[in-house]
Amino acid sequence: MNREVFITCALTGAGDTAGKSPHVPVTPEEIASDALEAAEAGAAIVHIHVRDPKSGQATRDLELYREVVERIRERNTELILNLTGGMGGDLWFDFEDTATLTSNCDFVGPRDRVRHIIELSSDIGSLDCGSLNFGEMVYATTPNILREILKAYREYSVRPEIEVFEFGHIEIAKMLIHEGLVDSPPLFQLCLGVAHGAPATPHSMKSMRDSLPPESIWAGFGVGQMQMPMVAQAVLLGGHARVGLEDNLYLERGVLATNAGLVEKAAGLIRTLGSRVLDANETREYLNLRTAAEAAEIKTA
Repeated sequence: MNREVFITCALTGAGDTAGKSPHVPVTPEEIASDALEAAEAGAAIVHIHVRDPKSGQATRDLELYREVVERIRERNTELILNLTGGMGGDLWFDFEDTATLTSNCDFVGPRDRVRHIIELSSDIGSLDCGSLNFGEMVYATTPNILREILKAYREYSVRPEIEVFEFGHIEIAKMLIHEGLVDSPPLFQLCLGVAHGAPATPHSMKSMRDSLPPESIWAGFGVGQMQMPMVAQAVLLGGHARVGLEDNLYLERGVLATNAGLVEKAAGLIRTLGSRVLDANETREYLNLRTAAEAAEIKTA
């Protein structure tokens, strides 16, 4: 069991959820405001995607990321920022005659996938460690793409958060760790309950945890109604927790959530289990992250 737990709040994600709840933040101002409110509720880390303010759809627009980061940093310099590195691998197919790629594909090279992370000196950058089907869309990445992203992260002192959706992703991560591309201890996020990935069950979480390198720091989450059960399961198995509107829109049955509300509920659950919630400064020290001042020096160098 983990007696000292940090909470990550995944604020908005890339899914088509903006029209399903008025609480899903869309504009940079809304995303930054949710980040600050989540921090007040107990989140040490915020995982950030951005959306087109007009369409509400996910985007990789650097200037939108810049506005979010600047708005957060104006009011909170210690909150740990984890910008997504998971955009730019989307493949959609048309099968009318032969399989062809459709116009709504978004597939770019490794440096373009993480340009915003490097440019804005994010504390953490996520690393989706393998390909996966998301409905009819294929999120595609290869070991060489991951190698190039990790080289960029190391060059700019960004800590990778290795997101794994199934056991094959853990095996790829082990290969990259063995190659010396990830510093020890590696940081993992167990992503459970996504369709076509590992299910959000106690057995899956324990099995995936048992497959990690023994020195790993890890957190886990479940989507939808399994969000809070997986918070409890992660703590009991020695991990950390992630909640947020990227993964779940409801506080309870029929009650739409806010990001701050989900963090507050998770923090209460963690304390009920007898553990303590780490703040951003404690988590920054625990993860051996640079300070905000050090990040600014890297950015201006």
